[in-house]
Amino acid sequence: MKPTLQLRIGQQLTMTPQLQQAIRLLQLSSLELQAEIQEALEANPLLESTEDDIPSEQGTNQEKTADDNLDNSEHHSSIDTHEALSQEVVAKDLPVDTQWDNWEASPPSSGSSNNFDGDQNFEFQGKTTESLQDHLLWQMQLTPFSDRDMVLATTIIDSVSDDGYLNSTLEDIRQSVGQEIMPDVESDDEEVITEHLIQQENEILAVLHRIQNFDPIGVASRDLAECLLVQLAQFEDKTPEILDAEMIIQDYFDELGSRNYKLILRKTRFSEERLKNTMRLIQTLNPKPGDSISTNVAEYVTPDVYVYKDKGQWVVKLSKESAPKIRVNQSYASLIKRADNSPDNTFLQNNLQEARWFIKSLTSRNETLLNVTRCIVDYQLGFFEYGEEAMRPLVLSDIAEEVEMHESTISRVTTQKYMHTPKGIFELKYFFSSHVATAAGGECSSTAIKALIKKLIAAEQSKKPLSDSKLATILEDQGIKVARRTVAKYREAMFIPPSNERKTLL
Repeated sequence: MKPTLQLRIGQQLTMTPQLQQAIRLLQLSSLELQAEIQEALEANPLLESTEDDIPSEQGTNQEKTADDNLDNSEHHSSIDTHEALSQEVVAKDLPVDTQWDNWEASPPSSGSSNNFDGDQNFEFQGKTTESLQDHLLWQMQLTPFSDRDMVLATTIIDSVSDDGYLNSTLEDIRQSVGQEIMPDVESDDEEVITEHLIQQENEILAVLHRIQNFDPIGVASRDLAECLLVQLAQFEDKTPEILDAEMIIQDYFDELGSRNYKLILRKTRFSEERLKNTMRLIQTLNPKPGDSISTNVAEYVTPDVYVYKDKGQWVVKLSKESAPKIRVNQSYASLIKRADNSPDNTFLQNNLQEARWFIKSLTSRNETLLNVTRCIVDYQLGFFEYGEEAMRPLVLSDIAEEVEMHESTISRVTTQKYMHTPKGIFELKYFFSSHVATAAGGECSSTAIKALIKKLIAAEQSKKPLSDSKLATILEDQGIKVARRTVAKYREAMFIPPSNERKTLL
């Protein structure tokens, strides 16, 4: 076959670096965007933040002083002019080898922001938090333990989980301390070995019981029943309610966990009022004592857009974090010469082009975020007026058709973006939900159905809670066709227990 040359014309979609940058900025959250902008400001000298242009009161006074000195010293040299300025202003062109001891300046005034007082000038390193183990070790050091018991107590505390329960068995603790603390007996007699192990186990139990009385009471318990009994044992006055609570937890803990109150009443022969009083006492106990010593640091969400009602109309506004003010530095841009091919001029030209692309990408991101948010607010107007029960079904394609963009773009815009509303802060993804058919032939949002289920469960009788089948029947009476399995799925998604676990005597 003879080789030939052929010319073909075709079209191919390629992603330019500018488009790639715009897509990457579009999917960033507000915190990630701030980091990206800060990195761009540090890397590109042609970019600057307009927030630095706001003059402070001290800077205004200094400029006014400098202007007065310049008017009164026309025949003085530039060095004399700088010397006539306020001594609180440090010269920007201070030589590198100048010693601070040789530069005399008057002490800063009390109102100056440059207060270098050694007692007050410190950097805040963040809030210090104490873990549960640190809290227990501090109490252990205040308790008169022997050296042997101190090692056992330390091993037990290290085995306590964040919720306050002991994760290791007594045998694991005995093996963890080693042969120096818990040596094995040298004997072939099984009875001697068993008696020796029982003695060591009792020694570990004695230390464990002392730790269980540390703050919070019930910590280092091996199960929930032991945790509740330790908390009941702290009461010196053994009232009838306390005795009844200890008896129910010891003998009928499984029935108590399954809320089988009828069986407890039949076996204990308690009256209903007596069992109610006992249950009130048990409910005052803490099932997770470790949660009171929490090390979790609160994480705050920075909203990207604000939605509020002004003169009867819902207004959408970008936050300052989502719309930072940056611009091209005109001082550096004016130094660029078109016909100059020197390395310095080429460097400025490249950075100027990158700065313009970056600003254009930020502007495109803000406009897209604003347009998508406005469409969501217009579509979910019932939610802002009446609440979750008025939520309409919404998918990405609905917004994509409205703003004439691709669904992937809408997905990037609504990911990790938050909206501040009078009803709280919500992620933009929250307003998208699937639909369920109604008896009238319409559609109902799954979010609205969850709100209805939550409202029905909140209004149910505690003695006779609504089952999933009953909830499905009530929703069907309201015109919403939903299966029992769907109700159970929505209920579990809201972390609501089933009806048998919601049953109570109180």
